[in-house]
Amino acid sequence: MKGITPPLNVEESGGGVMRFSPDEALRLESGGQLNGFEVGYRTYGQLNSDASNAILVCHALTGDQYVASPHPTTGKPGWWIELIGPGKPLDTGRYFIICTNVIGGCMGSTGPSSTDPATGAPYGLTFPVITIGDMVRAQALLVEKLGITTLFAVVGGSMGGMQVLQWTVDYPNRVFSAVCIASAPRHSAQNIALNEVGRQAIMADPDWRGGDYAGLGTRPEKGLAVARMAAHITYLSEAALQRKFGREFQKDGVSWGFDADFQVESYLRHQGASFVDRFDANSYLYITRAMDYFDLAVAHGGVLAEAFRRARQVRFCVLSFTSDWLYPTTESRDIVRALNAAGARVSFVEIESDKGHDAFLLHEPVMEAALSGFVASAAKARGLKS
Repeated sequence: MKGITPPLNVEESGGGVMRFSPDEALRLESGGQLNGFEVGYRTYGQLNSDASNAILVCHALTGDQYVASPHPTTGKPGWWIELIGPGKPLDTGRYFIICTNVIGGCMGSTGPSSTDPATGAPYGLTFPVITIGDMVRAQALLVEKLGITTLFAVVGGSMGGMQVLQWTVDYPNRVFSAVCIASAPRHSAQNIALNEVGRQAIMADPDWRGGDYAGLGTRPEKGLAVARMAAHITYLSEAALQRKFGREFQKDGVSWGFDADFQVESYLRHQGASFVDRFDANSYLYITRAMDYFDLAVAHGGVLAEAFRRARQVRFCVLSFTSDWLYPTTESRDIVRALNAAGARVSFVEIESDKGHDAFLLHEPVMEAALSGFVASAAKARGLKS
């Protein structure tokens, strides 16, 4: 309602960890499989009588299932609290919101820090390499377990947007609408290079121990912090960094040394230090590799439109930001052109913002209005009651 400030967090309606039995194996694109895997998830709102109001929200690289509720480690509000809650674009009074921790993650879903049932020790680097498709396949199994045949919408930004696109390609008959924000149909050479810098920082840390740090009682905190610092720069824009920090000093002036003289240095160090408390280093390796392998067109003769051919009945919304240099608008336009060529229905908005890639996580009125309008239109087409 107008004039009322919504709560910082949304009351959860359910969730926890969904455990799959050993005979419910998750078959992986690499040729392997995970037996008896687990998926951490949270839900908000209520599923209606015919299970037609479910929205799956897919998280980005360092996100998790705590999309609209406090994080159990940091205590911080949900990472998409701007969009999810009563009266917000993803209205928990009307829709049943689901968010899962991706396979390979470290917040309840099976990943490299999980115990390998065959050895009783953490998987480490014996965990199989995963893909965006594997993440989506695990989500599909969870959605089925929740009694949902067709999702009203799949929504996500960045790596979450990759999952959205993968859903429409792999399960076109199980998705009514899809919202892809600040994402791409494939990882660029630049992004692969940036991810490799982060991985090398982790693996160069002596405490990484060849990926066996969990069993040896160490943690590659320095390497993971540097990886986070490098990645965080890509989430911002030059204008945003200049506006927030400029060349302002942290204290009274230069130290004539290598302390964090500048405010921007202190900010990045804080980002790196706080990140290691909630994220696993090996998960960072595996998830960034999954993003690097992502290329929707490769299995369709290199023609992106062919990937979307079976998804023509899905209603698409694609959003991008003018200052996003990690996933620039040109990549969103590639998605839109391919959808047009495939005969799919698609709405596209390029949003003026100087906040960089992270704009999709921040208060952006145009994004919120576009998402609200698209969801309302899709709900009307689906016949969902107000």
